Amino acid sequence: MKPAILVAGVGNVFFGDDGFGVEVARRLSAAGLPEGAVVADFGIRGIHLAYELLAGYDSLILVDAVPGDDEPGTLRVVEPRLDEDRRVSDPLVGSALADAHGMTPDAVLALIGALGVRTGRILLVGCQPADTSPGMELSEPVASAVPRAAELVRELVEEQLAASSAAGAERSEP
Repeated sequence: MKPAILVAGVGNVFFGDDGFGVEVARRLSAAGLPEGAVVADFGIRGIHLAYELLAGYDSLILVDAVPGDDEPGTLRVVEPRLDEDRRVSDPLVGSALADAHGMTPDAVLALIGALGVRTGRILLVGCQPADTSPGMELSEPVASAVPRAAELVRELVEEQLAASSAAGAERSEP
């Protein structure tokens, strides 16, 4: 069975809290996800993420440090609105995604749209960073958020798989 959900940890581990998504991906890889979901650490390799999405996933969950006005370590789930070119149409979310990564998640979504890939639901699990200066350690509030984020991602995966299963059952009924 082809995985239906891709969980993508993104970020730069050499810039403190920007490594949040990578750390969550590592934790999820060690613990495992339900059948039908796969997790991968894409780091700053956005082009690799774009090519991986060519495999055809029903859903994408991006995990990343997302700057905003919250307290460091605050988690939030955002479902970006995409325009017809698969670019993030919500300016606040788009600016949060367009951070220090070479190929930002926003650019990845635009690229896969240009390639004709249509991923279903896209969610962003973001964490408010405290410090993205050079260094390989997460700040205390962001490190404390990693286990909560991993559990949140697991819940989102289970919800998505249940919704996909229910939709499949509806389509197969006469």
